[in-house]
Amino acid sequence: MASTTTDLQDEIGNSSVSPPDGAADAHRAQGASPGNGGAPKKRDALLDNAKFILIVLVFVGHAIEPLTDTRIAEAVYFWIYLFHMPAFVLISGYLSRSYDGSRRRIDKLLTTIATPYLIFWGIYALQSLSAGRDLPDSPLQPLWITWFLAALFIWRLTVPLWNRIRWPFAVSIGISFLGGMVATGEVLSESRILSLLPFFVAGLLVEQRHLDILKSAWVRAWSVGVVLVTAAMTYVYLEQLSREWVYWRESLIDRNVDMLPIGLPGRVTFLVLAFSLTIALLSLVPHRTTRFTKLGALTMYVFLLHGLVLRVAEQLGWYEFINDYLGTHGALVVNCVLAVAFTFVLCTPWVRSATRWAVEPRTDWILGPERDTAPGSTTPASARR
Repeated sequence: MASTTTDLQDEIGNSSVSPPDGAADAHRAQGASPGNGGAPKKRDALLDNAKFILIVLVFVGHAIEPLTDTRIAEAVYFWIYLFHMPAFVLISGYLSRSYDGSRRRIDKLLTTIATPYLIFWGIYALQSLSAGRDLPDSPLQPLWITWFLAALFIWRLTVPLWNRIRWPFAVSIGISFLGGMVATGEVLSESRILSLLPFFVAGLLVEQRHLDILKSAWVRAWSVGVVLVTAAMTYVYLEQLSREWVYWRESLIDRNVDMLPIGLPGRVTFLVLAFSLTIALLSLVPHRTTRFTKLGALTMYVFLLHGLVLRVAEQLGWYEFINDYLGTHGALVVNCVLAVAFTFVLCTPWVRSATRWAVEPRTDWILGPERDTAPGSTTPASARR
């Protein structure tokens, strides 16, 4: 399928990243892409709608995490974690299909992923220090939500490989299983890179005809069933479920889980559940333009900033206050509502203007001049002089 997304979209798995100039917001809203003369491109409403709903779920999941001492809160939390990041990874893969390793793509990879990663690693490190939290040994060990940027950087670099090999999805599944069978470290969130790889590769393979199938009545009926059954099973079997299955941050070896009869069947089960719920989400979200469609282009602002809102709120004693005042169930409802409200707040122009320096930094100055390579040679001309 010819891509219906802009070059800006496919830099980070969403369409939030764009040239940080005064016309950036209008540029994004029109779907314009640099390099096409400013001609507007039609945006994919399905993807923007899905991204907005997913970022709401991300915010809600993190907002209720300190309240999961009640069964209903823990069940909601676990169910969200079954699929929200795998779905984001799949969409990121879909929006990465045009990556070809060219100089322009590498430049954008450095400026829209690597640089924000380092900036927000530093921001979250400062917040952690102020709250008395321990820090990783180096910036190569992602801090909390920054793991996604680190993983996306690596996944994006591998796109030409997946476009070249014969059975990319099968190979990615094999790598995911192997990743669960070996000890992994914390550098660049290795376990998540390997474990969630099938979702990224699946996104690379998705075509318009696959998305069209999602509109059919039988798929939507199946999707409703998947949502209801998984939600009910999560609630019923909550005591037997470990969060580590849906965090994907440690291998089976690191968790001391036997490969059989639990480890590998468990990994298969949670991969199937994540794929099923991702398909269900893409089927059930509106495929038409809605009031929140445009906000789907701004999800990276919410993703990178919402953690600060929650960390500062926790540091100031918000959770103790609301729990004492309203009780556990009242606190759960209030935090869910506030998470949705703050999702909209973090998409507002004044928030984007105030934080663009971090989310969309001007980083052209870090890029060196292009080194020309002579025909038939892999050695830059400048290195032969």
